[in-house]
Amino acid sequence: MNPMLSRLSFRTAGESHGTAMVAVLEGLPRGLVLDVAAIDAALRLRQGGAGRGGRQRIEHDCVQVIGGLRRGRTIGSPLCLLIQNRDATIDDLPEPTRPRPGHADLAGCCHWLDRDIRSTLERASARETCARVAAGAVCSQVLTAAGSSVFGFVRSVRSATLRAELGVPPLGLLPAEWRTMRDGSRLYTLDAAADAAMLSEVQEAGRRGDTVGGIVEVVATGVLPGLGSCAQWHERLDARLAAALLLSIPAVKAIEVGDGFANAARCGSEVHDPIEPDPSGGAPLRPTNHAGGLEGGMTNGQPVVVRAAMKPISTLREPLASVDLATGAAAAAGYERSDVCAVSAAAIVAEAMVALVLADATLHRIGGESMAEFVSRLGEFRAAIAAQVFGASVDRKKGPDAP
Repeated sequence: MNPMLSRLSFRTAGESHGTAMVAVLEGLPRGLVLDVAAIDAALRLRQGGAGRGGRQRIEHDCVQVIGGLRRGRTIGSPLCLLIQNRDATIDDLPEPTRPRPGHADLAGCCHWLDRDIRSTLERASARETCARVAAGAVCSQVLTAAGSSVFGFVRSVRSATLRAELGVPPLGLLPAEWRTMRDGSRLYTLDAAADAAMLSEVQEAGRRGDTVGGIVEVVATGVLPGLGSCAQWHERLDARLAAALLLSIPAVKAIEVGDGFANAARCGSEVHDPIEPDPSGGAPLRPTNHAGGLEGGMTNGQPVVVRAAMKPISTLREPLASVDLATGAAAAAGYERSDVCAVSAAAIVAEAMVALVLADATLHRIGGESMAEFVSRLGEFRAAIAAQVFGASVDRKKGPDAP
């Protein structure tokens, strides 16, 4: 079991130039109709975006389900997903001796007490994220059954930034045109002018033999309120989202929930989202969402909004200074086939990881060993919130525990 998950267990295996990448996802209810084409579509998106390297022209990622499925439906056993590597030359590749600044090369040598950079970089490679995207696409299908949607896009590339008002879901809904715009843009953003500016940054970096990073944003709508917990630090949903994004996706070095960093420079009256009664008698309304849909480690019914900052790719065609571990002499860092910019791919990986965390939290809170049981309990949970939290049927004078 993953320490930051409650219901689901998720692991990957495989190396960048090994035979395949594998994801094992355990804890899914029986009876989920699996849309394999949707998984493949997510894998294609991960390979796209301006600034990607030659590896993406070699690989044509598609998933093979090799366990946990019968007649197109999950059966409650571990779901095993496999993505073949076309470039499976791990045993024939040269042995690097010059660690790259910013990569896992030198730290891996210290960890394993050897100079086997190849074995470290093969597993540390972002190629591993294709397995996460496959698993995340499955989790997105679980969330769809719960009325939730998760969407990742690029907020900025270097200094080119999407306008702040874009990417805010109106009325808490996920507009269909967002996906159309993102999937048709070069950098997976939501505005043609921003896309052109981001592309210019990528092209300029490529001409210099350099790399660029940026910020990705994930918005989840229709998320059940009350997911997560305030009881323990590792049960807080914002802690789990931070672990899934900041502590796991290669090259991601910062995360914020809602307006996290901007809120630090504001007064409390400008930051906290007022709670207002719904004139129609439904759940209370929020005119703002500075908290990003999370309060006290739990979802509050607003869209969940998280952003992750990705540093520039570590492998440079114009390499930085390093040391040759074979001789101890100063040397230029080694070069492995790489990208100029992978921010677009990071948006898809971040979407997958948020889907994984939210699906886990939803399944944990609702329960159910089959999809039929899960959907039934989901309806009961929504009804209980309406009646016991927001309902007008409780006699306020007697109190909620009155007979």
